[in-house]
Amino acid sequence: MSFRSSPFAILSLAAAALLVSGAPTFANRAAADACAAKLSPDAKAVYAATIGSVKPGVDLTAVVTAKTRDLVMSGKLSRGNARPAAEAAGTCLKQAAQ
Repeated sequence: MSFRSSPFAILSLAAAALLVSGAPTFANRAAADACAAKLSPDAKAVYAATIGSVKPGVDLTAVVTAKTRDLVMSGKLSRGNARPAAEAAGTCLKQAAQ
């Protein structure tokens, strides 16, 4: 049995591919989190509600709008503060989406 055809080799290669492909995502998330640390409390709430749904290629505007609307409807964010908070959070969320 050769090493190249063993199940261990196949799993090892698959794990390595996942680690390599995930590295930029972790770096982008760290940059986004550092950006979010400087946000207002309302913008931090939008960021926290949205970051779990952000992935490369996602329609960020739609996700931020939906999550912000949910915060307003649940009374956690005022309507007057919703747009500026979403825009501020969006600048940080863009970093995570790259």
